[in-house]
Amino acid sequence: MPGLGTIVNIAAVLVGGGVGLLLKKIMAVRFTDTILQGMGLAVIIIGVCGTVGATFIVIDGGLDARFTLVMVLSLAAGALAGEAVNIEARLEALGRFCEKKFSKNNSNSTFAQGFITASLVFCVGAMAVVGSIEDGVNANGQILFAKSAIDAVTAAIFASTMGIGVLFSAVSVGLYQGLITLLSAYIAPYLDDGVIAQMSLTGSVLIAAIGFNMLKMAKIKVGNLLPAIFVPVLFFLVRLIFNF
Repeated sequence: MPGLGTIVNIAAVLVGGGVGLLLKKIMAVRFTDTILQGMGLAVIIIGVCGTVGATFIVIDGGLDARFTLVMVLSLAAGALAGEAVNIEARLEALGRFCEKKFSKNNSNSTFAQGFITASLVFCVGAMAVVGSIEDGVNANGQILFAKSAIDAVTAAIFASTMGIGVLFSAVSVGLYQGLITLLSAYIAPYLDDGVIAQMSLTGSVLIAAIGFNMLKMAKIKVGNLLPAIFVPVLFFLVRLIFNF
């Protein structure tokens, strides 16, 4: 059934987040702070590894970089589009709205942080895009099922440190992946291996940026950079139209 992968993914985030909330009640603050720092480091490493893996290929026994220009242009164009819409501010507003409506402690400043961080981590990766398309076109949710297992563990750790806001990232996952699944028939023809690698590269850069934000080493508006992931598809269309 098309869409089943996203439904399972939403359930995984909720279950994993629920387990994390139970852990949060029995852990001292010093444990959660250290775990959050560890997760920040892990997210950076995941992003860096994904970036290196998508960028470098072995040619004649040496390393050759690829897609770097596309990555730079994608981030620049994505930033322009994201800032125009101000995605980051809208995510923060949605997080604050949910906090006021559903959080018992409205002074809990980690609610919005948990919502935004988890939403970005769960949606930025290539698995979310490719898995949703595969689910929509072929009714094959295997990629999203694997992603769900990863997201469940991540949600548990995030919720144990950042609280209930992480559970509300399930809404972001549902909207993001659900929309891609619905549009998959139109998107799929433009996602060859090269385009997917370019999207993965850009997404990995954003994942690393999330890690830097978690460690408070920077304040990068990752939300406003989200459109960059889809810019390689536009580049592909331009090349297709003008035949170059």
